[in-house]
Amino acid sequence: MDEMKFHLPGWATWKPDQWRKERENCEEIFTNQLGWDLTDFGSGNFENTGLLLFSIRNGHPDSDHKQYAEKIMIVDEGQVTPMHFHWKKTEDIINRGGGNLCMEIYPSDSEGKLAEGTLVLSRDGVKTCVQAGDKIILRPGESITLEPRVFHKFYGEAGKGRTLVGEVSSVNDDHTDNWFLEQVGRFPDIEEDVAPTHLLVNDYSNLILG
Repeated sequence: MDEMKFHLPGWATWKPDQWRKERENCEEIFTNQLGWDLTDFGSGNFENTGLLLFSIRNGHPDSDHKQYAEKIMIVDEGQVTPMHFHWKKTEDIINRGGGNLCMEIYPSDSEGKLAEGTLVLSRDGVKTCVQAGDKIILRPGESITLEPRVFHKFYGEAGKGRTLVGEVSSVNDDHTDNWFLEQVGRFPDIEEDVAPTHLLVNDYSNLILG
């Protein structure tokens, strides 16, 4: 992120003691799960199937106060985020810099499976027709809009380097709004062998709020 000159809020580097000190002022962060999020989707192989995210801002499904979200993600070459869609969320996926982001896209059927056919999507405001299974490559500065129930998986293009990927969307709810084509573990079980230096979103309840 430093290389791409993408700066995070100051609390991104807080240590657990500072979180405890500021906990009374951080309800929005805890409730809306802002911050670091690392997952291997239950694969046990983060380098091949995994994603590192940071949620910068987010509303809550039960509130009308803030109806948008923003994330920044780091995607390595060949590191796959598995095929999935969102029941409600509309999102722009944006290549913020570095390598190229490959996306494979399908319509979905009524049973939540891959379907055939043509999708009409917006790429930076330009209407684009995509056939089921087409691979789209987003180069730095390019983006695509994905509406609810559009299946997609993504990974960094081989030989192009690590990619900084942005997401701007409606409210994000990783507990109820994600549908994966194959069963995955969205939030991994982590066997702690050292005390954490910085916290993941699923650490808040155990280490700060518990």
